[in-house]
Amino acid sequence: MKVSRRSFLGTSAAGLAGCLGGRSAAALEEKPNIVFILADDLGWADTGYHGAEILTPHIDRLAAEGVRLEQHYACPTCTPARVGLMTGRYPSRYGVLSPAYGDLFDDDTVTLAAALGACGYDTAISGKWHMGSPPESLPRKYGFHSSYGYFHGQIDPYTHLYKNGEACWHRNDELLTEEGHATDLITEEAVRVITAKRDKPFFLYVAYSVPHFPLDEPEEWTAPYKDVYEDASRRLYAASVTHMDDGIGRILGALDSAGVRDNTLLIFSSDNGGQRSWHSMTEYHGRYADKPHTVLGDNRPLRGWKGEVYEGGVRVPALASWPGTLQPAVVDAPMHIVDWMPTLCGLAGYSPANDPAWDGQDIWPFVSGTGKAGTRTLYWKTPGASALRRGAWKLVAKNGAAPELYNIAADPNETRDRAGEAPERLAELQALLARIAAGDRPRR
Repeated sequence: MKVSRRSFLGTSAAGLAGCLGGRSAAALEEKPNIVFILADDLGWADTGYHGAEILTPHIDRLAAEGVRLEQHYACPTCTPARVGLMTGRYPSRYGVLSPAYGDLFDDDTVTLAAALGACGYDTAISGKWHMGSPPESLPRKYGFHSSYGYFHGQIDPYTHLYKNGEACWHRNDELLTEEGHATDLITEEAVRVITAKRDKPFFLYVAYSVPHFPLDEPEEWTAPYKDVYEDASRRLYAASVTHMDDGIGRILGALDSAGVRDNTLLIFSSDNGGQRSWHSMTEYHGRYADKPHTVLGDNRPLRGWKGEVYEGGVRVPALASWPGTLQPAVVDAPMHIVDWMPTLCGLAGYSPANDPAWDGQDIWPFVSGTGKAGTRTLYWKTPGASALRRGAWKLVAKNGAAPELYNIAADPNETRDRAGEAPERLAELQALLARIAAGDRPRR
């Protein structure tokens, strides 16, 4: 059945009911500011606190002083992860299985930005959009009061052009030409949003362009890795992560200077696991033809890469920080990027007018240490594979291949396929996968 569209889904009257003024369990005297920082293609082992030689002092400090989310899952690629974050639903519910363009959402879709806006928040995005494309799908149509950055999936960090040469750098959904490195520009906009005078809380979504290819970094950021990594592209990758980390430090400094750090929940995650390599002779007008990115992310010891449903493709570094509210902790409960929509809506006191059909759940009780996580069922789908995790067990179903079964609790690196040893468990998960997948749309 063809679904009709409208031009401004983010404030659909059918789905927006506004706010209750606080959480039902424990009302908040003051709604927190929310800053969600999303790295692009950051691998599991690409932060200092996960053992990398990459310098990430600000991320490491957030991990030490906040809550490390050690079983935080995103999606195998970027558009699906962002759709999941903004809707609380598995992206396959919209037919989104991979990078997608055009008009993605339904008439009654209420995005995270729209829901928080209905609760009195100023909402802003700085960085990568990639949930549709002009003219159909732009950030301000989906609940963001201000937008800045780029529309498409990847850009040259200096020219800000898409791989086919198309312009997509913008402010408030209008194209503009601007000089500077994308990492610096995205950070500067985030600082501007934080320091703007306002009489209401803000939701700031900072979607960095790195460490996604193509990479081009000043010597300031590559110099520390001259004798650390032999491969030039891995040095660029590390430099881009440290450059982003410095931007995060500037964001933290802005929160401190504005006097709002203690009332700001900051969440950091990657959209998917690290990518193995990249090279193109023609994209970006051939600027990178002689600069092959032969070594990029590092997901070790997890198995797999970006685009795959193995742990290395979907399990990502993540943390939550809120000084004075969240105590330092390590949370091992499985969670999914779709959980942030109901969680943040809960913190803001948002009450949907209709059933939002969220696949995610409110994870605040076990992020904050006030409750325990139950048994979760998590789901992923790509054009070539599906995966489902139920409790400790994970089913991997690749098109045209025998199903695989792993006990993630005992074998997080997916080294031992248990499908032949546990046929009843396999059949149970296959049946559950079929039931969940029945709610998906055909691929876009």
